[in-house]
Amino acid sequence: MAGPLTTISALMIALAYLLGSIPTAVLVCHSMGIADPRQQGSGNPGATNVLRIGTPVAAILTLLGDLGKGMAAVTAASVAGLSGTALAWCALGAVLGHLFPIHNMRQGGKGVATTLGTCLMLSLPLALCQIGSWLLLFAATRISSLASIITALLTPLFTWLLIPELFSTLTLIALLLLSRHARNIHNLLHNREPRL
Repeated sequence: MAGPLTTISALMIALAYLLGSIPTAVLVCHSMGIADPRQQGSGNPGATNVLRIGTPVAAILTLLGDLGKGMAAVTAASVAGLSGTALAWCALGAVLGHLFPIHNMRQGGKGVATTLGTCLMLSLPLALCQIGSWLLLFAATRISSLASIITALLTPLFTWLLIPELFSTLTLIALLLLSRHARNIHNLLHNREPRL
């Protein structure tokens, strides 16, 4: 049984990566006549940048799309019979697809919404903690990146308390998100990060 299960796991992780690679922000902006978000604003193909360069509707559609592909990746793996750590690896696959998409590995997003989408399917209590943390921090600072950075830092703690068996994989995802926010961290340290 180990062979087929391993093969299924590998296939589902690959599928998760391909789902994560879907360039939601680019597709939304193109369909709505908005400039390519990779070439405008912060250069990040995510909901926050789409809000800056486009419209609230486009930003919401981008957010829903990025959430949806994370949710779809974990749901598909669950339907295929995977569970536990294997599902977390599929979550990692989806996030890697968003960060380093197959069509252009240098122009991926920062992974916040896609990560949340995977967590909504892995553990609703974990996702609710992440949402609550982000909303509280954003309400206090009006800085999206700061809310995302601190929520990423808190995610290993939330995971340890709620689903410790997934601690290693979700900590790795959190570290990936932090690495993608390196420029934001630099701007925050120099008081140059924009507010919404």
